[in-house]
Amino acid sequence: MFATLKLLFVYTALGPLAGILGMPYSLLVQDISRLYRVAMWIASAGVRAAGIRIEVSGLENVPSDRQCIYMCNHVSNLDPPVILPLLPGRCSVLLKRELMRIPILGTAMRMGKFVPVERGHRREAAQASVAAAADALRSGLNILVFPEGTRAKDGRLSIFKKGPFFLAQQTEAPIVPIALSGTERMMRKGSIAITPGVAKVHFLPVIEPTQYETREELLKAVRKAIADALPDEMKPEDYLTMAL
Repeated sequence: MFATLKLLFVYTALGPLAGILGMPYSLLVQDISRLYRVAMWIASAGVRAAGIRIEVSGLENVPSDRQCIYMCNHVSNLDPPVILPLLPGRCSVLLKRELMRIPILGTAMRMGKFVPVERGHRREAAQASVAAAADALRSGLNILVFPEGTRAKDGRLSIFKKGPFFLAQQTEAPIVPIALSGTERMMRKGSIAITPGVAKVHFLPVIEPTQYETREELLKAVRKAIADALPDEMKPEDYLTMAL
């Protein structure tokens, strides 16, 4: 629990202060870039304070001349603060709508063009989320998506939602798959306790949506790329049949 307290101390001490000082300035200059950089520094500082080390590989696979959709497996609440500070440029995130209601943080996320996603299957809500994400891409932002939609209970890669792949096909933005391991042991689903350790982040080669005829084929290609790069104990139950 000591690691958890250190992370929370960094976030509660620096986060509200950055928001209170940074949001009026960002509104005044109509640019949230500086506040975003500060937020990423705070996110990274909290992770380091909790004793989490990050090993990164494959950054050479990230295009430097186009906005990307990053798609990463999701196993822990630590995943966003581990992944986001590593991503080049500014990044929007597809996240649960409830998070937008958090005081100060929710306002900052709206200013940063983060995209709220509703649980359930309402077509209108899904279309609105895709439209907002497409607008973020057109404005020069990258997008981070956890296509499983929720954290896996056992650390294994689970089924992907189809929405992010509709976005990829609509915008033709390159997909950069990310294989993340280690955080599933540091902060398990249903627990707030953090165990210090090493998080491994592997950026995989770009997958171009235009090379796939259907959304289902694109989804399978991205899921298999991530599954191939994960340790055996994190591969999905259907891994042996994925290539069939």
